[in-house]
Amino acid sequence: MKKRDSRYTPRPWASVMAYFLISLKVFANGYSTDSKTIENALLQLNSYSFNTHERSSFAVYGQLEALERGLTILHLLDNQQFEYRTFDTHGSEAAAQQFLSVLQTMVQEKSRFAILAHDSASGSLASIVGDLKALGLPTLSGIKSRQAYVMHNFDDTYMEFVDDAAVIKTIGIKKEIKDTKIYFPKETYEFIPNNNRFIAHAGGEVDGVKSTNSKNALDQSYKKGFRIFELDFIQTADGHWVAAHDWDMWARFTDYSGTLPPTRAEFLAQRIYGDYELLDMERINEWFKNHPDATLVTDKVNDPVDFANAFIDKNRLMMELFSPLAIEKASEQGITAMISQEPLLNLTIDRLNFLKVNNVKYVALSRRIIESQKKLMLSLRDAGIKVYVYNVNFDPGKDEKYVLDNEIGLVYGMYADTWVFDTIPEKNTK
Repeated sequence: MKKRDSRYTPRPWASVMAYFLISLKVFANGYSTDSKTIENALLQLNSYSFNTHERSSFAVYGQLEALERGLTILHLLDNQQFEYRTFDTHGSEAAAQQFLSVLQTMVQEKSRFAILAHDSASGSLASIVGDLKALGLPTLSGIKSRQAYVMHNFDDTYMEFVDDAAVIKTIGIKKEIKDTKIYFPKETYEFIPNNNRFIAHAGGEVDGVKSTNSKNALDQSYKKGFRIFELDFIQTADGHWVAAHDWDMWARFTDYSGTLPPTRAEFLAQRIYGDYELLDMERINEWFKNHPDATLVTDKVNDPVDFANAFIDKNRLMMELFSPLAIEKASEQGITAMISQEPLLNLTIDRLNFLKVNNVKYVALSRRIIESQKKLMLSLRDAGIKVYVYNVNFDPGKDEKYVLDNEIGLVYGMYADTWVFDTIPEKNTK
């Protein structure tokens, strides 16, 4: 959703406590680190194999970064700065060669760095095994599928660690780092600011509360500046569309203890956290009637015709759909379709041609796959297809501001909980 291409950010030492005050405890296969250990550490490296279903990460200079699949190189520079890049060495031989090329240069120039594996990193390493051994990394050259792995050279020697489940290392940097070379220059993308780049996720945040799908959320988000609003839709026991993510979550939010799913009347009798008004199609249509410049984006619906017939204005409707058949049905009926990530990636025919034939101009996908699918992102952008990313705020530090500063331009927009777009940096405008 979702790492960026690289990281090169000044981190003042005082800000390290912003991370270390987080009460963090990780357990895997007998390994553990508690908050006291982390508080006294300069660098924390956490590598998890695929089988643990944990997210690998590192923490340095007060910044916590969650990692994607493959091998990540973390490079420390002077003035407590750092940069990193993840190479999908499981899924791409080209990525493995790029990883090797950078690594060879860093070894030759005696850079201070660490390597972490996440998920499964060995799939495409076969062609560079001999090169890795020559670099003094025999353990990495023999890493098996789905193993955890950490390497660092902060003690003047190459230290390698491997485990079937997890490798967690806390490291104190003993020497001052004097290195200014940038291996992973930050990529920037130009874009024209416009509030149609931002979709209010589940109606947007209301009073600091996310994912309510409530009228109150729509009201507050509209006042902040949103004009595109996503709502999750499910059906009641008597067949009415209502705005809710799923019935279990809805029951927790409302303290409802009756039979699930409820009837429409039972649904409307509740309030989210006792405060926030729920939405059925009648209330939704009334709200959009009173806000004629607003557009509705649907989630969880895969019957475009039935839903479009229930909504007040098909011309202000954008439906995220989850199968090629649903996309084709929407196209036949003139309903604006947004293809979801799974059906797009699973297409076995020419993707761009399928989208063109079915007049699909919008895509929804996780920001976590941007790095591994950059070629696809560029081809969609160049074809005039608008990609909106979700999984914003799912990973530490990857919030709306991060996506705005680093990923908008490569992708068109985002599903946002919070409005942070009143001031857009001049460097990002054309």
